[in-house]
Amino acid sequence: MTINTICVLISSLSFYAYVASYFMSPHMKNEFKRFNLEKLGLLTIILEFLGATGLLVGLKFSPILTIASFSLGLLMLCGLIVRLKMKDSLWISSPAIFYMCLNFYIFWLQ
Repeated sequence: MTINTICVLISSLSFYAYVASYFMSPHMKNEFKRFNLEKLGLLTIILEFLGATGLLVGLKFSPILTIASFSLGLLMLCGLIVRLKMKDSLWISSPAIFYMCLNFYIFWLQ
């Protein structure tokens, strides 16, 4: 298994977990309310689901992996910007930073 495949699996499975937690736990929806972005919550979750699926499909079709990894990297960059505007700590912002870097790394490997 290559480093690229491992990174794709970590990222995609994590995003699937985030998607599931949005529907199973009120915490994720409360975060969108705290950011005053509750109208974008479902859209964000749909984009995360599509991105995670694109990463897995992209293991067989490279152009899809390129698009999905870059898109998830941008989505996490937006999430990081929102967290910075909310003056969240580095610790609270670290998942957005990690997944942004991870997905841009996957993109770069393409």
